[in-house]
Amino acid sequence: MHVLEKAKKPLNALKDSVVDINAVNFWLQKFNPLWSGNQALGKIVQKENAANEMVSLTIQVNRLFKFGLAGQHHPVFITVNGIRYERTYSLTKLDDRHVLLTVKKVNAGIVSTWLVEQAQVEDIIEFGQPFGEMTLAQAPSPLLLLAAGSGITPMLSMLKSLSQTKQFSEQPIQLMYWVKYHVDAAFKARFEELAHQYPNFKFQIFFTQEADADPRLDATHAVQIENIAASTVYACGPSGFVAQAETLFGHAQCFMNEAFSMSPVADDEIGFVNITLTQSNKTVSIPKGQSILASLEQQNIKPNHGCRMGICNKCACNKVEGSTKSLVNGSQNTEPGNLLKICVNSAQSDLVIDL
Repeated sequence: MHVLEKAKKPLNALKDSVVDINAVNFWLQKFNPLWSGNQALGKIVQKENAANEMVSLTIQVNRLFKFGLAGQHHPVFITVNGIRYERTYSLTKLDDRHVLLTVKKVNAGIVSTWLVEQAQVEDIIEFGQPFGEMTLAQAPSPLLLLAAGSGITPMLSMLKSLSQTKQFSEQPIQLMYWVKYHVDAAFKARFEELAHQYPNFKFQIFFTQEADADPRLDATHAVQIENIAASTVYACGPSGFVAQAETLFGHAQCFMNEAFSMSPVADDEIGFVNITLTQSNKTVSIPKGQSILASLEQQNIKPNHGCRMGICNKCACNKVEGSTKSLVNGSQNTEPGNLLKICVNSAQSDLVIDL
């Protein structure tokens, strides 16, 4: 037996050295486009409008796809005009073979524009591993879900997951959702159905740019929530919205948030600083106030990155010295030896980073 095992090992090594996984995938997908030796793939089986310039794609996934927890994100890989792009989206699990991917078209967004305008039924999409910490708490407590714009997608995922448990009918759940116009509100019919089925679920949609505009998130909304100190609060939307949510509800029993856009650069953040890259032995000049990742890309330097939202940590590196500023919440960091997410931080002084 031991002789046979020893004989198998060099054979396996030889097999691994001569098998080209890309060739394997090519021939597998000749039989079935979802078959792969190493790729988590999905096929679009339905496409429908969710709101203005927003689509929901029902996707059938293969056996290598890993379902994330409700509220997490998946890297999504799309090839447009021969160039492969990676973006991050929150998915809703529909059943053991299907997920829902909802995408809002972003101005000048290559991937979002392709998904909204050009993606068709039968198209194949590749996925990465799920990540993110904004997931449902184990201990039941009153829930407050705060969403703005595309921030509604992780909330839908969590509500879908909750609706399959007793927890949905046993605790108060309130959703507050902000959009610009009536045509921008997604999933309204789904929320109405949940409210009809579960008396303890309530939702409000606020329209901030209609003629009779509703107020943006402020203290008047906070006073509507009872016993916030015993509640769990989730907030997702632009960074300014999330920062305001934390100001109003940060004293909750549990406050979890994700911001999917960065604050605009202040007008007084002008000029350039030098950034030294220790691993590549380069020093380049980049503008203050701009994402370090974007600045390096403009210098034709291509650091590893993923979500561009400060969630996946693919771009994180060690900051040896220098001052940086978060583009999510405006906080500054001057301490040496810190982990730096270059996609959501700008340089405030000369920097030395391990890249």
